[in-house]
Amino acid sequence: MKLTLQIWRQKDAKDKGKMVEYPIDGIEGDMSFLEMLDVLNEKLINKGDVPVSFDHDCREGICGSCSLFINGEAHGPDRGIPTCQLHMRMFKDGDTIFIEPFRAKAFPVIKDLVVDRSAFDRIQHAGGFVSINTSGNPVDANTIPIPKHDADRAFDAATCIGCGACVATCKNSSAMLFVAAKVSQYALLPQGRVEATDRVLNMVKQMDAEGFGNCTNTGACEVECPKGISLENIARMNREYLSASLKG
Repeated sequence: MKLTLQIWRQKDAKDKGKMVEYPIDGIEGDMSFLEMLDVLNEKLINKGDVPVSFDHDCREGICGSCSLFINGEAHGPDRGIPTCQLHMRMFKDGDTIFIEPFRAKAFPVIKDLVVDRSAFDRIQHAGGFVSINTSGNPVDANTIPIPKHDADRAFDAATCIGCGACVATCKNSSAMLFVAAKVSQYALLPQGRVEATDRVLNMVKQMDAEGFGNCTNTGACEVECPKGISLENIARMNREYLSASLKG
């Protein structure tokens, strides 16, 4: 398979950056998208050129670090998978593929296709946790009965991998789906109710401080989320936030 790659190259955060064209051949349909970039980088290194920087880690669809904007779509043309699980059979011989970093004010570009997503970490630090003293004789969590429907919904929210596709695909660069997933995974469980008020207030405050945009419920975030996080979580977070605000 022969392809033409149009890749965003930016040497550092201060560089203006530009799209650079790279022809490539010998690509097999069974290759993952990241393997294709590995092939390109090997060729660039052998020529003495600077390889393309991109984020990756587990390559198993778990860590969320492989966040690329491919042909105008977060994680590319397939659905329900991150970039590392996208295969080249989704493209045709002779295709031109545009590859860019996630674009958002809160996700500044570090180099080439790598962006700084530490804003998500700071939101998590603001309230995305449960404070439990595990010293001594902690109560076994399995002794707390939880309705299966609630447990299933909490688990569905917890599958969010924090990749940032929701931000990249939103016209407002909103992080509402990410924050809502993190709020929901605790709001649905009794262990998370103890700190529910502070959690949602602190996480939303930090989200706003990071410069993410507002949600206008267009639903693009749910469509391109690799884990299919539902918009219902945003509704739940809004209810949690209203309740917490009324409590003062």
